[in-house]
Amino acid sequence: MFKIHLVTLAVAVFVNAVLSAPSDSADAHAEIRSFVNELKQDDNSYKYQFETSNGIAQQEQGVGGYYASGSSQYYTPEGQLIQLTYTADENGFQPQGEHLPTPHPIPEAIIKSLEWNREHPEENDEGQYNHGQGGGNGYGEQANQFLQTPASGLPYEKKI
Repeated sequence: MFKIHLVTLAVAVFVNAVLSAPSDSADAHAEIRSFVNELKQDDNSYKYQFETSNGIAQQEQGVGGYYASGSSQYYTPEGQLIQLTYTADENGFQPQGEHLPTPHPIPEAIIKSLEWNREHPEENDEGQYNHGQGGGNGYGEQANQFLQTPASGLPYEKKI
C-alpha cells in the first residue's frame, strides 16, 4: 500500500513539474541588458544594479550589515508596472510602493471615542462601572469560575 502512495506521489510531482515548465513567454527568453556589482573592502559599502530585456530592474546600495536602500520594478502578467523603493536600517525594513496594502482609515466614531477618553481620564476607572446585576459582569458566578487562576497555575505553564 505504501508503494502505491509513493508512486502516485511521484507521478503527481512529475506532472506538476511538466505543467509548470517555462513557456515561450517573453520572460522565458529575457536577457540581461546591464549589470553592475561593486564592493569596497575598505568601508564594506556596496552597490549593484541590473536590468533585463523584459522590464525587470533593480538597484541597491548600502553598507553591509548597517544600511541599505534601493528600488525594484517589474511588470505583472497583466502588464501593470510594479515599482518598489525601500530602505533598511536600524528602524527595520521600510518598503514603499503604490501596490502595497495600506491600513483602512479609522472610523470617525472611533476617533471621537478616543478623543473623549483622552479628555475625560477621570471616567476611565473600571471600578466605577456596574456591568449587570449585583456589581458583577452580568454573567454571574459561572463566568467568575473561568476568570480565576487555579492555585496550581495555568495548565500550559511549564514547571521547572
